[in-house]
Amino acid sequence: MDIDLVYLWVDGSDPDWQAKRDAFIGNADENVSANCKGRYADNDELKYSLRSVEKYASWIRKIFIVTDNQTPDWLDATNPKISIIDHKDIMPKESLPCFNSMLIEYFLHKIPNLSEHFLYANDDMFINKPISPDTFFANDDFPIIRFTCKPFRRLRWFWKERISKKPIQLYQQAIVNASQLVKKKYGTYYNGMPHHNIDAYLKSDIREIAEKKLKNEFEAVFTNRKRNYNDIQRIIYSYIALAEKRGNLRYVLKKESFLVQIHKENHYKKLERYNPTFFCLNDSQYAQDSDRIRAKAFLEKLFPQKSAFEK
Repeated sequence: MDIDLVYLWVDGSDPDWQAKRDAFIGNADENVSANCKGRYADNDELKYSLRSVEKYASWIRKIFIVTDNQTPDWLDATNPKISIIDHKDIMPKESLPCFNSMLIEYFLHKIPNLSEHFLYANDDMFINKPISPDTFFANDDFPIIRFTCKPFRRLRWFWKERISKKPIQLYQQAIVNASQLVKKKYGTYYNGMPHHNIDAYLKSDIREIAEKKLKNEFEAVFTNRKRNYNDIQRIIYSYIALAEKRGNLRYVLKKESFLVQIHKENHYKKLERYNPTFFCLNDSQYAQDSDRIRAKAFLEKLFPQKSAFEK
């Protein structure tokens, strides 16, 4: 089968982009997760992620990079495997400009010439070992759905919000919204959480969900151009695939998929110890520029070989 890979990418240091964001959001509080520097900072993660793809998954057919009128200055956009997709190419006018990755993810199925079987990644996600198509799609051609196991997630968040009276984060709320929608429509509440790395999807399944099954629910948040408490996280695609028996559930441990918080230096030692198939270097409101420098040095050491996707 043909398998494509889709990235979202933004250069948060671009003055034009910053002016566009500031005009829409205003003086954003960078101490909160939704608006922090780490959400938009470009530390050349995409360059190293592509190096990991070339090294360990060269069988991928096409790579689509979804951006807001930007192109990485190091990228060789003439490479036949690379396609730059602008937000306006796939998103409606009422959703633009968009600073909400969850909203952008509703429109992935509209990418021109995207293969039926495809992978989706953020630019801070990396492959650490050789992988093959059956890493992502089982013999039945349905996606392998990777979750981290959180059996008491529902209870923990209920306690935090209702008993401790502490609001849960926007990202977590979007997962709650997805879970509740699936519970309402299919009668099953899924507690599995994203593993923060490359996920597999069927384009036709996403189109069916976005344009038919949840058309009204998705259209209700089309104007959420920044993160909002009624966002629906893309994990809903996987929950519905499981509910309809069109996906293969796999709970992952840290030896398969590991999340590094770049402000925690000891996480790099854990990454070396676990030696996982996938890892993510997560920036956040807790990270400093010194943490980003350390992360880039780590990636350069791990993936020093320039890829065919670079000038």
